[in-house]
Order: sequence, then C-alpha cells, then structure tokens
Amino acid sequence: MTARLGEIAALGTALLWSLTYVQFTVAVRRIGPSALNRLRLLVALIFLVCAHLAVFGVPLPIDASVTRWGWLILSGVVGFAISDALLFRALFHLGAHRTSLVMSSIPLVSALLAWGTLGEQLTWVEMVAGAVTIAGIVLVVSARSRGSASARDARVGLGIVLALGAVVAQSARYIFSVRGMDGGFPPLSANVLQILAATVVVWAFAMVRRTAGSSVRVVRDRTATATTIGGALTGPFLGVTLSLVALSRAPVGIASTLMALSPVLLLPISRWTLKEPITARAVAGTALAVLGVALLFLV
Repeated sequence: MTARLGEIAALGTALLWSLTYVQFTVAVRRIGPSALNRLRLLVALIFLVCAHLAVFGVPLPIDASVTRWGWLILSGVVGFAISDALLFRALFHLGAHRTSLVMSSIPLVSALLAWGTLGEQLTWVEMVAGAVTIAGIVLVVSARSRGSASARDARVGLGIVLALGAVVAQSARYIFSVRGMDGGFPPLSANVLQILAATVVVWAFAMVRRTAGSSVRVVRDRTATATTIGGALTGPFLGVTLSLVALSRAPVGIASTLMALSPVLLLPISRWTLKEPITARAVAGTALAVLGVALLFLV
C-alpha cells in the first residue's frame, strides 16, 4: 500500500475532480466561467492558508527557497490562471465533448515532458496500460456527448488550438510542480504557493479590467455560492493537494494517466446527480479504462 501511495493518491484525485466537475457545472451555468474561476481560487486559497496554519503553524511556507518559490509560482500561474482561461474558452467554442477528448491527452503530453525534462522512462507495459486507459476515457466521453450540436468549422479550429494550449499548460504544471517539490517539500505547502500565485494573477487582471466587483456580487446567488465553495474544497484544495502527493510519489506519466480517469468516474456520478444516461458504449469505455488501471497496478 505504501509503495503504491502515489497511484492511490492519483485515483483519489480523479474522484475529487469528478465531484468538482459536477459542482462547477451547476455554478458556471449561474455565474459564468470568469467569476467562477476567480471565486473558486479565492475560496481555495482561504482553505489552504487555514490548513497550512493548522499543520505547520504558519499561513505560508515563507522559509522556502527562492528557487522553490519560483517553480511553484510558475506552476500556479501556468496551471491555474493560463490553463483554465484557455480551457473555459475552448469549452465555449468546442463544447464539453470535444474539449474533454482533447484534454484526455494530458497524460501523454505529461509523460513526454517528463521524459524530456525529468529523465523518467516508461516500460512498454506501462505505455500500453496508459494507451488502454486513454482509449477508455475517449470512449466514455464520446458516449456521454452523443447528440450534441456541431460547432462551425472556424470555431472548431480555434477551440482545438485553445484546448491543446490548455493541455500543454496543465502538463507543464505537473513538471513545474515536481521541480518545486524536489527534495521532499510538503505537497500542502506547494499547493498554497500555486493557488496564491494564480489567485493574485486572476484578481489583478480582473481589477485592471474593472470586473472584480461583478465577481463579488454573484455571491448573492446561494446555489452558485454553495457549489463554488464545495467545488473549491474538492478541487483546488483537496484535489490539487492530493495530485501533488501523487506527483511526488509516482512517475508523472502514470500519475497523470490515473488522474485523467475523472470522465470515467463521472459516468455514475453524473447519472445520479445530472440524470445523464449510461450507454453501452460508455460501459465498454469504462471496462477498457479499468483494464488500463489494472495493468498500471500490476507493473
């Protein structure tokens, strides 16, 4: 169990992110993506600062080296401010179906970046397992998105570029996070610095554009506020912290592949909460993804 702590943390991350998806789906329909992004980061930062204070006795890891601060600030800005901005705009042009399909390539890009920057190597069995898992994810997301309207060709092209940008940015966050945690730096401390950097950037940008006030006013919507807080708890707070545990204890390619199982886990969760149907293709995709996970654990 201890030897597989990284893989277990990655699976826990996928579950938490599945819960986050459901809550943020409700919130974004009520207050929009920009306000949601700013508020969820602010709430997550409050959670993280309180947790860090309780665990380490200080609100921020002020004793961390300048180099470590640099890597984690870069990780937060790239992975939360830039990647999410691209992702939300990709959703606008592509819709959830095609965007999810493109985003499912994050494990492959992460593994490639880790091979080029961290010197990690994957065996042929691990590569096959990753490919099988990704194939299952693609089948599940495809099955869940049947019947959605097609976007115009120009928007599709732009949406694919934006989604690929989000994939690269999120994959880069994994690499920067590993660099920032090198030497046993606590994942909770790393997450505080990442979320702090992203929060400062998105709110500063909102103030420059004079849209910060509108983000604050949406808290009058109780449903949006509740789902935003809940999503911030399971996503940027618990989910990202657990993802950093996974990245610190397992190879980047394997950890990111397991964390990409969220669409699979969303199948029963969305059926129960959002009343979405479960198709035969979705069941086949789920079985294929589980097979890939099993292969990863048997390596």
